[in-house]
Amino acid sequence: MATRIAVCMSLLSFAICLIVGLQADNPFATTVWRALLAMGSTLVIGQVLGAMASGMLEENLKAERKKMEKISPEVPGNDR
Repeated sequence: MATRIAVCMSLLSFAICLIVGLQADNPFATTVWRALLAMGSTLVIGQVLGAMASGMLEENLKAERKKMEKISPEVPGNDR
């Protein structure tokens, strides 16, 4: 999940930087270089955010499983 979030964010930032750079009449090489830098930095930030979101989701699922086990221990799938 973390990788998917990071890749989506980085590709989106790359596309936005390309479009904005070309509309501003910047040279093509400069536009592509800046878009690549933005994509790389957004990839790293996206990995961190994705890992945090994944950890948060896992914590919440564990808490819900514990609640469900306390309420009714005979629910199927609680053998974890």
